[in-house]
Amino acid sequence: MTTIESGSGKRLTARGAKTRSKIVTEAADLMYVRGVAATTLDEVVAASGVSKSQLYHHFDGKDALVRAVIDLMGQRVIERERDALGTASTLADLRRWRDALVQNNALQDGAYGCALGSFASEVADHDAVARAALSQLFSEWQGLLMGVLRRLQEQGALAADASVDQLATGLMGALQGGYMLAQTARDVTPMATSIDMALAHIESLSAR
Repeated sequence: MTTIESGSGKRLTARGAKTRSKIVTEAADLMYVRGVAATTLDEVVAASGVSKSQLYHHFDGKDALVRAVIDLMGQRVIERERDALGTASTLADLRRWRDALVQNNALQDGAYGCALGSFASEVADHDAVARAALSQLFSEWQGLLMGVLRRLQEQGALAADASVDQLATGLMGALQGGYMLAQTARDVTPMATSIDMALAHIESLSAR
């Protein structure tokens, strides 16, 4: 019988892994829309179609499930950002990245914000393990932005003395702040404006 390693180190059969994956996927969908605190384990059980004993076989409690959800959401976000930023090397590429994020968030009128930012606001203060995982994910995301800015410098499109670290931090801050403003306003315009301001600053540092 084929077995695989679970995130907790347990050996799972293929069937067990499928059950665990279904639990995490359904929990992720619920927690993203409803929030972590508002999502109960009973709701996860009902949505995933498993028994409560099956859920507790895979997770010791809600904190463990939330950490698994963060891993899943983080994987989705980082894969999306790698696709968008991994080979980006021009300001036009960054604008296309901005357009894709804003347009995607507009589908729900900005209602749910950034998946990672939403989880960070709910769990960072009381779960050090989850906070560390989210911090690592944000660092990886910011690293992708730094990679684009470094390529701009290498091509002479960004001043050699510009700090790619600081610019990437500012761009990430504009993005996350924009997500929050859009979420509260139910309008992506503040998000678009925030990112545009950051990109305009980067463009102002173009090598002359």
